[in-house]
Amino acid sequence: MQTSQSHLAYLALEHLIVTLALKPGALVTEKQLIDMAGHGRTPVREAIQKLAWQGLILVKPRVGLQIAEIAAEDHGNVMQVRRELEPIAASLVAEHASDEQRARLVDCARAMEECAVTGDLAGFFAADKAFDEILEDACPNGFITAALGPVQTHSRRLWYSKASPERMDRAIALHVAVIRAIHQGRRDEARVTMAVLIDYLSQT
Repeated sequence: MQTSQSHLAYLALEHLIVTLALKPGALVTEKQLIDMAGHGRTPVREAIQKLAWQGLILVKPRVGLQIAEIAAEDHGNVMQVRRELEPIAASLVAEHASDEQRARLVDCARAMEECAVTGDLAGFFAADKAFDEILEDACPNGFITAALGPVQTHSRRLWYSKASPERMDRAIALHVAVIRAIHQGRRDEARVTMAVLIDYLSQT
């Protein structure tokens, strides 16, 4: 699968925001983000636009760019959306995913399991982002994926701020259960396992 430079820049900056390397509330310049992303001005500008649409970067006239703060109510709000929509998305992907997408999901599960062995929290969050993007590619309902994209990223950042190796291990096991159900084309099982995963991630 061909990946554009702007998407690579987006993934780099999204990862820095999610893992709190770019701290909530921090003021940053476009040049700083270009340097951190390791991509050119145009791809980074396009990445900033997407992150602004997702509510992760605020574009402030005469001030510059600010990484979005984390508000107390954010966790409950994003999980409310995920709880309703993500089990539906998982069941649709179980039915409609291509063989190539199912194989990529298995690769994600393998990467996550390696992170459980090594305790690599940032690596797990990168694999989790890849998992979300495969679901987005494979889900035939674009309205569901458009709603889920921003809240998944916000959720990942919120979860990272409180993550621990023990919580990561449980989250990985639940992700692998979802992937197994999707890979085998079991719609109902995919819906149920995804609901269990979201319930676990909802715990603060």
